[in-house]
Amino acid sequence: MRTDVTFLSAGLKLAGHLYTPDGETPGVPRPAIVVGHPGTGVKEQASGLYARLLAERGFVTLAFDAAHQGESEGEPRSLEDPGQRVEDLKAAVSFLGTLDEVDPGRIGALGICASGGYALAATATDPRIRAVGAVSAVDMSRQFRLGADGAQDPAVVEGMLAAASAARTAEAGGADVQRFPVFPATEEEARAGGQHVYEGWEYYCTPRAGHPRSAKSLTWTSVDRIAAFDTFASVALIAPRPLLLIVGRAAVTSWMSVEAFQKAGGPKELAWIEGASHVDLYDKEQYVTPAVEKLGDFFAAQLTG
Repeated sequence: MRTDVTFLSAGLKLAGHLYTPDGETPGVPRPAIVVGHPGTGVKEQASGLYARLLAERGFVTLAFDAAHQGESEGEPRSLEDPGQRVEDLKAAVSFLGTLDEVDPGRIGALGICASGGYALAATATDPRIRAVGAVSAVDMSRQFRLGADGAQDPAVVEGMLAAASAARTAEAGGADVQRFPVFPATEEEARAGGQHVYEGWEYYCTPRAGHPRSAKSLTWTSVDRIAAFDTFASVALIAPRPLLLIVGRAAVTSWMSVEAFQKAGGPKELAWIEGASHVDLYDKEQYVTPAVEKLGDFFAAQLTG
């Protein structure tokens, strides 16, 4: 069963979908999982899919829109603020802990893509989160500074930081909020950007998974926030709580999950999904199914007792 809910994060009202298992026994609290969405995503996309499938395995799950995005409050719109995103995950944990159907001592976190990195940062400094999983985990700072494949020319981020600074000056002078497009304008341009760019465009900008509330642009003031925030910096603090990283074998971003795994203490596991790219793990059944099975077994083992 899915219920529309709201909760506060640093004074902003966030919109979420709460999934509860069928056949729930009244008065018997269950383990719960907070599920964070990819960058530019909304709760109706990948995070909602994983939340629903994990609810079918007996967990109470919460997918929600980050502040400044989707149906959640926050101005300017389409701001990607890593510090706020981590706060949002912790606020979601707080909300779950107030529900009668949730055992507050058995809450886990799951992040997909950008939220994979944010979930690690939130878990590192919030011991209420007993276990954390990530699918196609990305540290947005590394992606902006080094590129999805880790081989980006440093001049790219230097140019973006210069543009972000110029945008701040313009806005201080009364200009409208300055934004930049996240995706190519056409399929031809997307294909010219390579497989990873094309798959992101196809997921977000076509009927495959496109949603009117998912962000197609970000504010320029997101850029310097992202570039300076290392979501992997405190990964070692997760231990001795368990960590599961799920990665597509064909994902160009897999090096980031490997780096996070190397920084983590333990217990920890890096699970590969053969044949899957980064975006394949958002919605393609042949890859999502084994990922959810792995996550379901992981959280069932770690959120018991």
